[in-house]
Amino acid sequence: QVQLVESGGGFVQTGGSLRLSCSPSERTFTGYAMGWFRQAPGKEREFVAAARWYDFREYYADSVKDRFTISRDNAKNTVYLQMDSLKPEDSAIYYCAAQSEYRGSYHYDFAYNYWGQGTQVTVSS
Repeated sequence: QVQLVESGGGFVQTGGSLRLSCSPSERTFTGYAMGWFRQAPGKEREFVAAARWYDFREYYADSVKDRFTISRDNAKNTVYLQMDSLKPEDSAIYYCAAQSEYRGSYHYDFAYNYWGQGTQVTVSS
């Protein structure tokens, strides 16, 4: 079973930046799409960003558009989430996810069949 390993979370002040990384435990794994979701305390998990692997078409939630960027390093088989202009409302546990084949959506968590363990992002006001 492929596992996704995340890193890069932490504590930052409002307006700061963080970069999250996500790599599969099996280096040769390349899913159909990779996504990032987040969950704040007391809230449901929500979509943040995603990209199709074959052409890297990007998708973003309106709340992070123009502030967050999803990217990849093919040589490292790693997906990144660059988060700029962070706000306190961005504080959450961030999860990396992958679809092994197209499962009908890029925006809903039920479409993803591989998940990371999550990494905490805290933005202070």
